[in-house]
Amino acid sequence: MADHAVVIAGGGPTGLMLAGELALAGVDVAIVERRANQDLVGSRAGGLHSRAIEVLDQRGIADRFLSQGKLFQVVHFHIPLDISDFPTRHNYVLGLWQNHIERILAEWVGELAVTIYRGREVTDIAQDDTGVDVALSDGQSLRAEYLVGCDGGRSLVRKAAGIAFPGWDATTSWLIAEVETAEEPKWGFHQDALGSHGIGKVENGGSARMVLTEQPLRPGSEPTLRDVSEALVAVYGTDYGIHSPTWISRFTDMTRQAAAYRDRRVLLAGDAAHVHPPVGGQGLNTGVQDAVNLGWKLAQVVKQASPESLLDTYHAERHPVAARVLHNTMAQVALRRPDDRTKALGETMSELLGMDEPRRRIAAMMSGHPLRSRRGTQAARTTHARSGSAHRQRPAAGLYPAA
Repeated sequence: MADHAVVIAGGGPTGLMLAGELALAGVDVAIVERRANQDLVGSRAGGLHSRAIEVLDQRGIADRFLSQGKLFQVVHFHIPLDISDFPTRHNYVLGLWQNHIERILAEWVGELAVTIYRGREVTDIAQDDTGVDVALSDGQSLRAEYLVGCDGGRSLVRKAAGIAFPGWDATTSWLIAEVETAEEPKWGFHQDALGSHGIGKVENGGSARMVLTEQPLRPGSEPTLRDVSEALVAVYGTDYGIHSPTWISRFTDMTRQAAAYRDRRVLLAGDAAHVHPPVGGQGLNTGVQDAVNLGWKLAQVVKQASPESLLDTYHAERHPVAARVLHNTMAQVALRRPDDRTKALGETMSELLGMDEPRRRIAAMMSGHPLRSRRGTQAARTTHARSGSAHRQRPAAGLYPAA
């Protein structure tokens, strides 16, 4: 049985960010990741919001991402909202697909010599007063002082810890696919009686990336190329001769949040703690900021520089932030309904968001700027900042850890 101070289940953006934070503080941390490498099928999430870029800048790694993405000075809430006048040097969204975000984070974590158990999954956990026994799919066991579930919306860690996941069931489903086409598709966005749809070009290739509203709702089933073909015919009258899919997935507007982000020595972050439709591109960003908020606190407790009660502030600070994200994504989905009454509401919202104060308020919410957590003690922040000084940390706008 291998021992680590902290074991993280899941090596996606949230798990990687948390591992980096802990490693900077000198904590022995390990990741358990089911994938054999960091390769990600499909492009997935599409960018980083302003506040997430700020926290990456605090770690001295923002330039790694900025050099590979594209800047946009708008966020989207029903309509594009300008953020060029925001009081931060990162007054933009960085367009960069999740496969690149994960690769860059993994390179950073690799420099910090974090142990990664690849090709394995957490299958069971048992916690006691001093730690957590973590059973893996290959029969191995790990012992940790703390276990953090960053293992997605179907989180085994959350379920094994008995943490409730209340919320709202799905009402709408969408297909997302990256495929080759025999015919030139209708590029751009399209609105019809079914809902909103879009077809765009995949970077560095001739593939098409499609997002299609389904009718009827089809949650829970594994999507196929035939499903995509049928959805295209229903919307466009043709499937454009789609073939050779790289990635097909289905997502819904199911919206849920963990009732607690901590159960004794088990904690949750990212999609394990909250799931919502991807409108507005807030999921990955919220998870990264969860990791930054939790990382310094967990490091302080592990190193016995702060009492264990400090971990309770993680739920107190981050649960309301995600609740707000869930609220605004539900509103955005509602505004996308194609009926005439919703269209009338949408026109009113567009008029309101054209005014300066509503625009700034909603755009700040989408960017993460109004969601500032209460700070821990100045001594705790200073200790953690010094622990990572050898890894090119540099200050950014705002106070650390501001996640």
